[in-house]
Amino acid sequence: MANPLSTYQHKQRAPLGLLLYVIGWIAALVTILTLPEMERDVALLAVLLPCSLVFALAPAFHFLMVRDEGERLRVAFGPLPLFKTEIAYREITAVELDRTTLLDGWGIHMSLRGGWVWNIWGRDCVKITRPSGVIRIGTNDPARLAEFLKARCPQLSSSQPTNSQSA
Repeated sequence: MANPLSTYQHKQRAPLGLLLYVIGWIAALVTILTLPEMERDVALLAVLLPCSLVFALAPAFHFLMVRDEGERLRVAFGPLPLFKTEIAYREITAVELDRTTLLDGWGIHMSLRGGWVWNIWGRDCVKITRPSGVIRIGTNDPARLAEFLKARCPQLSSSQPTNSQSA
């Protein structure tokens, strides 16, 4: 029987993409329904570009896939694969369970606490420390991801803390 920690793949689904569709439709409908006809044409043009961008980005945020790819961990939003990153296992110096703050929210961005956040829904995450900085990967499977990373990265000491004290 294969070791359950020999590979890792987890897809977290979330309504973030659907929320983006709703925001785009609401903006377009409010513009169409609330402005007089002459102003509506100009406003509609002003709203169409941002709405088109929202509709184009929404398919990129239906899920967050975290997957072992041999020598690295791949983190990618999808199904439209516009946003992805890879973390080489040899670069990882620490792994711990953490929680994002309410201000961290969802998406890809810098955290006020430092480092990057890749999150699609919820606040549970795994904090990965590398020489180049911190990345927090949001997941509804934090314990298994942290366990996999610790088993996959022999350079991590077994005495490393599991839970972040700064949650």
